[in-house]
Amino acid sequence: MPRSAEQTRGRVLEAAYKLFRRRGYNRVTMDDIAEAAKLTKRTLYHHFNSKDQLLADVLESQHHLALQAFRTFGDNLTGSVETIVEAMFRDIAVWADTPRWAGSGFTRLVIELADLPGHPARLIARRHKAALEKCFAELLARSGVDRPNELARAVWLLSEGAISLILIHGDRGYSDAASEAAITLVRHHLSPRT
Repeated sequence: MPRSAEQTRGRVLEAAYKLFRRRGYNRVTMDDIAEAAKLTKRTLYHHFNSKDQLLADVLESQHHLALQAFRTFGDNLTGSVETIVEAMFRDIAVWADTPRWAGSGFTRLVIELADLPGHPARLIARRHKAALEKCFAELLARSGVDRPNELARAVWLLSEGAISLILIHGDRGYSDAASEAAITLVRHHLSPRT
């Protein structure tokens, strides 16, 4: 792809991501995206056949960025499983305190597309969430925990719930409550089985 086409495509993906994140999929039109990217609608359609394709490409792009950010988060952590879990929920609270925070874009878009189970964006979101959960399980495994996949799934469920409830109520205290519940799970998970 020629450099100018690649730059144009990147500009569209960035503009579309910001609009989808702020207003949702259904409330954003291709006209809105073209205007935000400072392109004609014709040029936009030259790069993306449809709004559905554009959304899928936006999520694919964001998947790689978010996965890398999560891996960097994990690489910077050391210590016990409790320390790792507490850091994760502390980061959720900090993230929720950023201006115009709107929760997980992947989750919000999948909810918006709930009646379209085969939509490519839903498939990408499913793969994205599974990859993040797997990375978290690998992080737990490195800390020496038994059955890291089982624990990762339980803690991940709490993190998704905390994010959703913070978005609904505007109360970052849900991150603290989820952290406490996750630590209880970790301790139960680490206690000797009888």
